[in-house]
Amino acid sequence: MMKLEPTAQEIKDQRIYAGWGLTDEEYRLISEDILGRLPNYTETGLFSVMWSEHCSYKNSKPVLRKFPTDGPQVLQGPGEGAGIVDIGDGQAVVFKAESHNHPSAVEPYEGAATGVGGIIRDIFSMGARPIALLDSLRFGELTTPRTKYLLEEIVAGISGYGNCIGIPTVGGEVAFDPCYEGNPLVNAMCVGLIDHKDIQKGQAKGVGNSIMYVGAKTGRDGIHGATFASEEFVEGEEQQRSAVQVGDPFMEKLLLEACLELILDHADILVGIQDMGAAGLVSSSAEMASKAGSGLKLYLDDVPQRETNMTPYEMMLSESQERMLICVEQGHEAEVVELFKRYELDAVTIGEVTDDGMYRLYHYGAEVANLPVDALAEDAPVYQNEKQEPDRIKEFAELADFKPIVTDPSEILLELLQQPTIASKKMIYETYDSQVRTNTVVRPGSDAAVLRVRGTNKALAMTTDCNAQYLYLNPEIGGQIAVAEAARNIVASGGQPLAITDCLNYGSPEKPEGFWELWTSADGIAEACRTLNTPVISGNVSMYNETNGKSIYPTPVIGMVGLIEELAHVTTQDFKQVGDLIYVVGETKADFNGTEIQKMQKGLIEGKLMAFDLTVEKANQELVLSAIKTGLIESAHDCAEGGLAVAIAESAFDNLLGVEATIQLPVANLFAETQSRFVLSVKPENQIAFEALAGERAVRIGKVAASGKLKIIASDGEIDVSTKKAKELWEEAIPCLMK
Repeated sequence: MMKLEPTAQEIKDQRIYAGWGLTDEEYRLISEDILGRLPNYTETGLFSVMWSEHCSYKNSKPVLRKFPTDGPQVLQGPGEGAGIVDIGDGQAVVFKAESHNHPSAVEPYEGAATGVGGIIRDIFSMGARPIALLDSLRFGELTTPRTKYLLEEIVAGISGYGNCIGIPTVGGEVAFDPCYEGNPLVNAMCVGLIDHKDIQKGQAKGVGNSIMYVGAKTGRDGIHGATFASEEFVEGEEQQRSAVQVGDPFMEKLLLEACLELILDHADILVGIQDMGAAGLVSSSAEMASKAGSGLKLYLDDVPQRETNMTPYEMMLSESQERMLICVEQGHEAEVVELFKRYELDAVTIGEVTDDGMYRLYHYGAEVANLPVDALAEDAPVYQNEKQEPDRIKEFAELADFKPIVTDPSEILLELLQQPTIASKKMIYETYDSQVRTNTVVRPGSDAAVLRVRGTNKALAMTTDCNAQYLYLNPEIGGQIAVAEAARNIVASGGQPLAITDCLNYGSPEKPEGFWELWTSADGIAEACRTLNTPVISGNVSMYNETNGKSIYPTPVIGMVGLIEELAHVTTQDFKQVGDLIYVVGETKADFNGTEIQKMQKGLIEGKLMAFDLTVEKANQELVLSAIKTGLIESAHDCAEGGLAVAIAESAFDNLLGVEATIQLPVANLFAETQSRFVLSVKPENQIAFEALAGERAVRIGKVAASGKLKIIASDGEIDVSTKKAKELWEEAIPCLMK
């Protein structure tokens, strides 16, 4: 039995549209200004998902316009499935990051797995072969059963999907804070390689050309996923489990190979290709037609369905996984059907391109929707939201700077190494296959992951980064630091930063304080991107990350890729041999607000954020990269959470080496988190050349020792711990908490 849908009049009278996220004014705009009539049930559903924040960026477009998006290296900026950057020799790197936060909070395994599946499709829809996955995860503290369960299931979902499809998960980051307790963040990034000649666009043009549906069948999963991603959580309310999709990595592997074969061997008949991601069939088809300035007719009886009696509304809004939409030249449909049949996949013609700019859907012979295509894809209202600086910022400005209590510096180092955000993530990344396809040169655990570019002497460095604690204290400077730290990871690995993708994870943009955080952090990100020459080429916005009205920290995760020109330049963070000299690049100050030691000793973070200078950052990065390229550096590690003492310890762990260092600083400053610093090691025979190159930017503090002890003497105290003991505590911290 088909269930009866409310009439257009009932939708208006009962304000059914409001439950789908449309405001009264938006509904008025649709019915009076756009259509000149009341939209029916299906049409209202189409507008509700296409005008959600997740699809239309209606609250964030003014913010995104701040970002620099082009440069000589950029071949494709924002607006397609993923961004593309030139790496020379007719090749390019394709990458993007996406959030899957809300689904992962409700169904952690499937939420994380389908987040990975979706970002992979964005990459191969551009014509690229995916070569690597990275992630960025945020959880509450590892003290509650729920957080432990979320961590376990989300990690299992990421590895389950990535490992099965045969794409290595090579890097990422994980941080813990009470603000993510009810709303974990799951951001996935995928990197692919492409030849310039194979680049695809998601477009549907050429009157009479066929719209074909390829991949898995459509079910009732993920309906209203885009709207669900644009809502806040309230405890005790039954969350929309139907908004979470179910993934099948084996099906996706077949889809990936079939689509790449189509792109590479049948380029003459392929007009456009796009992933059916958020908002499923409606977003992919409307966007493809809108970008090309054409119209569409879709015949829904032909859509492959895995459930009976599906309504047009359900088919259009379903976010079932592993599906793509393609536009092919009229008359060549059989070729496509034949190709996909070899991979045991559906390929069905479900519509055609028209030239009238209208979007028309037919079901059982009747027209069930008739709208201007741009009204769905382009004409969502754009809001200039109210901004207001949160009270905490003024309060922080008046606080005295935090000074840590350091009576036993050795003990503090060991405690810091066990803070979950600093502790080894080995337990997490060892569940991921990081070696499949055998291109991985540097595996998880160093500053950035490195993959060789087959058939060349080049490699790609890639990382994800963001310290949300800094953004909580100062969104603008924190935004600059997020980009700078990602670039520092790339440089420490021997790479030249190329561009970024971002996942902007924030609370509600409708609250003036929330929008102010988004607005000001975007200023910081944009400025850092301009200074470091890393334009924003793709990304996504994830708003409404709130539980019971309380927002997460502003967390704009930065995914960055860099080019390593020669494999000989690949550098890792671990000290290589006894006798090498240890240097620190960059100045260390008493910067403790927003740091791990403040959080550890006070149980919270507060105060003014440290001063930060992008020109110093750029100069220090250029020095390190130039020293690496000249062959003067044995190891390089960026100095981040936990400060200098933690960075030195981490550099000693891999080969269980000792350190003998003397540093003209108060011992507390070993835990300060001043930016723009690197810990380097240099062979004694390269000392003169390195010091000539570095000048005053680097200070020699000691050497790598055979003692197996970390001994750092400061002006008023010292650290003296066994490397082995420190490493054990660092590696066992998260497994212990999970038990």
